[in-house]
Amino acid sequence: MAAQPMKSRWPGLLLLAVILVVLALMPLLVNNYWLRVATGALMWAGLACSWNMLGGYAGYINFGHSAFFGLGAYVTAFLMNDPFGLPFLATIPAGMMVTAVFAVIIGAPTLRLRGAYFAIATWAFAEVLIQFASAMDFTGGIGGIGLPPYLNERFFYYAMFGTAALTYLVAWALFERSRFGLKVKALRDHEPAAEAMGINTALVKLQTFVLSAVTASVFGAIFAYWVTFINPKSVFGGDITDQMVVMVLLGGLGTLWGPAIGGVTLFVVNRLIWMHWGDTAFYIAILGAAIVLVVLFLPNGIAGLFVRRKANALEKVAEKLIGGGGER
Repeated sequence: MAAQPMKSRWPGLLLLAVILVVLALMPLLVNNYWLRVATGALMWAGLACSWNMLGGYAGYINFGHSAFFGLGAYVTAFLMNDPFGLPFLATIPAGMMVTAVFAVIIGAPTLRLRGAYFAIATWAFAEVLIQFASAMDFTGGIGGIGLPPYLNERFFYYAMFGTAALTYLVAWALFERSRFGLKVKALRDHEPAAEAMGINTALVKLQTFVLSAVTASVFGAIFAYWVTFINPKSVFGGDITDQMVVMVLLGGLGTLWGPAIGGVTLFVVNRLIWMHWGDTAFYIAILGAAIVLVVLFLPNGIAGLFVRRKANALEKVAEKLIGGGGER
């Protein structure tokens, strides 16, 4: 009977292998337009996963996650321009360090809050950064700041692909297969009980918050170099966080693959709307409708359907085993 769990994993592993092969060969299969769509879909899938680390696994709803995306973007833009002129890859670690410092400074006090109070505190932090970036000369103010252009769509596709793959690998290793993940889920389900068991919940929450923030900053850095121009609204805007939240809710809050499902689905819908109508204003209505439908019919997201089906299958197997044991 020990072979049964491994046998049941083969379809999922095979599907994952096929998806990875298709993604690896994507630049050879589509034109530049659809390659840009695929690049954006990978970015949003990765960002949704980074938000899910704190919002899904730890249960702390962060409405200011775009702040860390924007920090990564601005650090890269700042360091690639004069007087520094650093190469792109050298700016990523710098952005990660700056973001980690901000995450510790903001997270240490705000993670003592819960629910709406924490959500409002993080939203306020993102709004402060928008105003700061809009007022400072070195950020380009409201007019924004440009980056040296690099017109190589395949480079940015593989950069997003590699970063997204690494993000999901880290999420799987830390939150699905480690003691750290058990601690995070324990504080999400009942924080006082987790503390009573000896878990340092303050440290675990801060570690998760920093990991979530640093991951978002890497995507921000790649995004800035990809689009070659950023302004405060384009990287700190609240709509960026809003989309992450809806993507995770649609795909499945607190699941590994839910953010990928929701992120890819909503971004592709966004692009299709733009192709057919030339405007994405209707996309806002779709986001609202998605929230309503998820709350009413898919409280566990799309991924929750597969988890429920798997649980039902395991229950049937257990019933047969129990029944068979009783007959003997």
